[in-house]
Amino acid sequence: MDRKRRDARALTRTHDRRCARWFVAVLALFALALGGCSRDSTAPHTLRFAFIPKALHIPVFGYARTGAERAAKRIGGIEIIWRGAETTDEIRQKEILESFIAQRVDGIAISCLNGDLLTDAINRAVDEGIPVITWDSDAPKSKRLAFYGVNDAQAGYALGDGLAKLLNGRGRVAMITSLGTDNLQKRLDGAKEALGHYPDIQIVETFDVRDDVVRVAEVIASATQRYPDLDGWLSVGGWPVFVRNALDPIDPAHTKVVAFDTIPPAPALLRAGKVQLLVGQKYFGWGEESVKLLKRIIDGDRPREVYQYSGMDIVTRDNLDAYLEQWKQWTAG
Repeated sequence: MDRKRRDARALTRTHDRRCARWFVAVLALFALALGGCSRDSTAPHTLRFAFIPKALHIPVFGYARTGAERAAKRIGGIEIIWRGAETTDEIRQKEILESFIAQRVDGIAISCLNGDLLTDAINRAVDEGIPVITWDSDAPKSKRLAFYGVNDAQAGYALGDGLAKLLNGRGRVAMITSLGTDNLQKRLDGAKEALGHYPDIQIVETFDVRDDVVRVAEVIASATQRYPDLDGWLSVGGWPVFVRNALDPIDPAHTKVVAFDTIPPAPALLRAGKVQLLVGQKYFGWGEESVKLLKRIIDGDRPREVYQYSGMDIVTRDNLDAYLEQWKQWTAG
């Protein structure tokens, strides 16, 4: 009987020791977990800013990405997530925007293909605490907190007025646009307003090239045959100057060309006399200033003015060399 008691007591002591070790291990794990949580809460949080261009195939947006990544590196603690549709696909752009909302990124900067289509998603992001700003092309009916880019109405007016003066206030002109985006519509309206001040200038047709440089070359070739006496072309986007051969059907001795955008190869086309006037945007600023705006908003300094206009560059043969020198500095950062 004594032996049975001794065995029972031994088993009890063994069980107690095992329970004690288990309890200590659990306490240690719990303390480690608490310590891990404490370290995570004090560690610096890397901000994730999602940038969505209109499309990846449009060359101007590469400079915006460079600007955004430069600004993020300069400020520190910011990651740039750059994602867009391969081509100008409104539905795909909306899907990308919604995916970033679902990921709970810290901020979104978007160049809108169709602002009306994106308005509900932008509003939902802002309502959920994700600041959204637009750049290049706006969604003016949405709750976006700021827009950075040129004053498109003024830029379009500069194109129209510039072409009218090149034509000495008279002639037949054709216009090129891509329908559906806020910025291009404003430029088109501004250009028409400027040309409207010259009663001897007739707009024979406005072509929708659907943001396609291949299509613009086809449009120019066929329209040149249809309107052999055309005196001028006005493009509110850079499609004719994004490639070197789109303007080949045009005789610069008779027909003047003004176009938006000043990125290469546009300066070479201007120097060659195939284009007479270019209006440029702050391409690197699209990225740099958007990063700064999002960081300001997150830090509690929301801009008082929604429209943060960048200014524009008007380039002709007379100031081309000075502009190219400035371009080198922007490219070098």
